[in-house]
Amino acid sequence: MKPQIISLFLFLSAATAAAQGTIEDYNRAYALKTTFSADSVFNWARNIAWRDSSHVLHYQISTPQGKRYVVYDADKAASSIFNSKEEQDKALGIKPRPARKPHFKPQRERHWMEVDEENDPRPVVSPDGKQDAFVEEYNVVIHNTDEPYSNTRRLTQDGTIGKYYSNRIQWSPDGKYILVCKRRPVEKRYVYYVESSPSDQLQPKLHKQEYAKPGDELPQHYPVIIEVATGKAVEADASLIDNQYDLEWLQWSPDGKYVTMEYNQRGHHLYQLLAMDAATGQLRTVVEEKASTFVNYTRLWRQFINDGKQLLWLSERDNWNHLYLYDVKTSKMVRQITKGPWCVRDIQYVDEKEGTIYFSASGRNSGEDPYHVHYYKIGIDGKNLVELTPEPGNHNAIYSYDRRYLVDTYSTVATAPVTVLRNVSDGSLVSTLETADISRLEKHGWVAPEVFVAKGRDGVTDMWGIIQRPTNFDPNRKYPVIEYIYAGPGSAYTPKSFIPYNWNMTSLAELGFIVVQLDAMGTSWRGKQFEEVCYKNLKDAGFPDRMLWIKAAADIYPYMDAGRVGIFGASAGGQESTTAVLLHGDFYKAAYSSCGCHDNRMDKIWWNEQWMSYPIDSSYVECSNVENAHKLERPLMLVVGEMDDNVDPSSTYQVVNALVKANKDFELVMLPGVHHTMGESFGEHKRYDFFVKHLLGVNPPKWNELP
Repeated sequence: MKPQIISLFLFLSAATAAAQGTIEDYNRAYALKTTFSADSVFNWARNIAWRDSSHVLHYQISTPQGKRYVVYDADKAASSIFNSKEEQDKALGIKPRPARKPHFKPQRERHWMEVDEENDPRPVVSPDGKQDAFVEEYNVVIHNTDEPYSNTRRLTQDGTIGKYYSNRIQWSPDGKYILVCKRRPVEKRYVYYVESSPSDQLQPKLHKQEYAKPGDELPQHYPVIIEVATGKAVEADASLIDNQYDLEWLQWSPDGKYVTMEYNQRGHHLYQLLAMDAATGQLRTVVEEKASTFVNYTRLWRQFINDGKQLLWLSERDNWNHLYLYDVKTSKMVRQITKGPWCVRDIQYVDEKEGTIYFSASGRNSGEDPYHVHYYKIGIDGKNLVELTPEPGNHNAIYSYDRRYLVDTYSTVATAPVTVLRNVSDGSLVSTLETADISRLEKHGWVAPEVFVAKGRDGVTDMWGIIQRPTNFDPNRKYPVIEYIYAGPGSAYTPKSFIPYNWNMTSLAELGFIVVQLDAMGTSWRGKQFEEVCYKNLKDAGFPDRMLWIKAAADIYPYMDAGRVGIFGASAGGQESTTAVLLHGDFYKAAYSSCGCHDNRMDKIWWNEQWMSYPIDSSYVECSNVENAHKLERPLMLVVGEMDDNVDPSSTYQVVNALVKANKDFELVMLPGVHHTMGESFGEHKRYDFFVKHLLGVNPPKWNELP
């Protein structure tokens, strides 16, 4: 063979080896959804549950011979395996569910954004069953249950169409008083949708949905306590609960002497647990949360104990999410129960008799991923903290009814799940029930994500994320990097448990990319200061940390090309991915953005006022992708479902309008009949092609060339 021919052969061989985004890559990428299914992981205990009030648990596993169904008696340390769910249910004494009767008439379901007007008559029966109370003609009426409803007694007279009594009536424990709120309604905002291609007719349909947006007026509630016998009423001082975002969780004390309620002031700088005296109507503050940024009210938790005399309260006031004990009568904190640079994540149970709180937390174990969840118990006195799940990993546990046993499944993104049975008394191991076998996954090329850590913008704080490589990874290649983003805020979003197939990463990487995901500043569970970066600044989205993290990974792994970085996301991630190319186009070279809340003035009220505050100010404008659309210099694909009932589709259309006016080149995919989505299968294919074209620099295969 002549030297020039040999050289050409070697060149062509190298080019073939380095080819990315080919038909073969696409075929392999789509096949991974089946190849890496959960059923390919043997002995992975799933659908775990305790049998009612017993010490018998049941779960499902996959085996080389097919699915098997396990029943395990914790007391006897004995297990039984069945070949079908029906056999398992029979052994457990679970009767088959009766067949559902068909509904021939469409049932209207209240949409999650719809607010009840609280004005339809709903009789509420007194504790002794002798009377009921309901709203009629804007006022509260009383009725003796042994008499016809034509015989009623009006208890109030001052209710009007503009300020009426709510139907959410509560009787005092002794039946002498009624708690009710005067409600001031507001005009509602609606979002309108044109369903272009309905399934039941040719012509389009117009739909509307209640949808309050930032700055909209909200209904107000003013508590009133009424003596049933006399009609004498006392009202709370409205000035102490003005400008409500919400007034909720109203309930009587066990002794009927006061009513507690939670007042969330508009803007989320003030949150109070209040007590209203039944005799005088006077309000006093039991617990107060204040913040110059925001009180994350969705994270608050409380439970009354000791017959309502004491209160367990969860708060981020010391920067970390911790438990506190309050004396309700004196409104004084008795003690902080948990403390340290870590976060209580959830409360499973409070055993008053035992004086013990069962909870989960993260960040307590040094040297471990700070997001890993472990389970604990602690005395209400703040003593005797016991870790019940000591093994490193992310834990998911279920207690038996009497909290004698704990079934615990733990794993990491890179290690297979293990399911064990523990004694709750001390966390000691009773039995290892299942150890998942991932050999079949590995045989077919499964590549575990790598947990990667790098410093954030402050040079001190670690940012934790994952790196996903393709199954045919070659360290001698150069791979573009794609970031999947959902920066919330509100929680942490990077997977911490074992996932055989990651829908956002696995197949996309297979086309010839390195795909990454991380939780940067502005997200949760690393302390309140870490999260507060997002305050009035959703455009930040942790980008200063994200870019440093990707660069740090590329410094260690030269095959990661930090000069070719793409980004994609949906919902808040749709907003953030577009922001990436508008404000950080020097780093992010292409973005796929689905159903984004691109302008926080356009999106739902509860999400946006939580982080962007109230009243509406210039920060909303500064964070708007609509306002910044003229800055686009990179490839952008916008995707939207025309029937998105989560994020107003007009949020995307207004970005489109701004881009058109600015004479910017972009792509728009509108999906008929589709709701809130990443793009479904069509959008997924478009996303693959988009990044193959703009980051790999090759023309993707024609769709008719793929199976």
